Amino acid sequence: MDKMPKWADVVLIPLISLILATILSALVILAIGENPVEAVNLMVTGALGSTYGWGYTLYYATNFMFTGLAVAVAFHARLFNIGGEGQAMLGGLGVAMVCLYIPWPHWSIALLGAGLAAALFGAAWAAIPAYLQAKRGSHIVITTIMFNFIAAAFLNYMLVNVMRPQGSQDPATARFPEAVHLPTFQSMFSTAENVVFRGAPANISFFVAVLACFVVWALIWRTRLGYEIRAYGHSETGAVYAGISPVRITIVAMLISGALAGMMAINNVMGEAERLVLNSTEGAGFIGIAVALMGRSHPFGVFLAALLFGFLYQGGAELALWTSIPRELIVVIQALVILFTGALDNMVRMPLEKLFLSLRKKGAE
Repeated sequence: MDKMPKWADVVLIPLISLILATILSALVILAIGENPVEAVNLMVTGALGSTYGWGYTLYYATNFMFTGLAVAVAFHARLFNIGGEGQAMLGGLGVAMVCLYIPWPHWSIALLGAGLAAALFGAAWAAIPAYLQAKRGSHIVITTIMFNFIAAAFLNYMLVNVMRPQGSQDPATARFPEAVHLPTFQSMFSTAENVVFRGAPANISFFVAVLACFVVWALIWRTRLGYEIRAYGHSETGAVYAGISPVRITIVAMLISGALAGMMAINNVMGEAERLVLNSTEGAGFIGIAVALMGRSHPFGVFLAALLFGFLYQGGAELALWTSIPRELIVVIQALVILFTGALDNMVRMPLEKLFLSLRKKGAE
């Protein structure tokens, strides 16, 4: 019997962890001489108080949904994929090649091609660490971290020596053709009388990310493959006894994980920058780890956690712009969220389990 209800594990524990992280963050803001209430108000107003703020919040959240789902799928197979950053970089390379070298007639068809290319490039980059883990016993954490650096070096070479337009000093590709530019929220939701999301980078990729959440949910909880992934993650010995191949599950789970991380590029490369630049991922691959942890590796939890971190990113930018609070403080807040939802999970979980067990005993009397 579970020690506490499922909803408490999925909702209550992350919520309490977030409250504790918020309290500590408020103390840090007080320590540097700022008013935490005013800081929170400014973050809320900057991130959620206008369509412009919402546009940036949802843009960041889209990136975090893809990388959070990538980490979550790997988690279900008891694999810790820290290579989302490199896989997203290679996904961007795939998007750039498809958008630059194929004459697409319309953005909708280009989106399908770019999404497929991003997924293939991301999966290919995850395949090597997956093979090393499955066949050679190399630890997935070490190999995926190393492959982040290799991806960064490879992308730098490609942008400087291969894909950079002649005469340009900027290590970036040429701008993508007009036909492959994705619709932004401004163009989708504005009217002649009312322009909304003006200048915000949120685009149709957000809905692709939401669709990915549904697809991952269906995969993990409604398919035989998803059952095998979860079974292997719960008990390798039991999975082997049931005829599930550890090699196959390790490689397949990492391929799916890498594909999801790579698909982030349709948002930041194709949707926002409309070209491939260095450091286009901006750490989103690592934020995906926190998103998956806070979302308990469930697609709906990942969706909510991605919105939270999108809020923190945009709200942090507003804090850095209008106060003396450095944007690095948002990194501190993120670290505190990760600390409480990950390393200190039992600090919140154990008292709650005791509480629910005592309530259950009282109800049985």
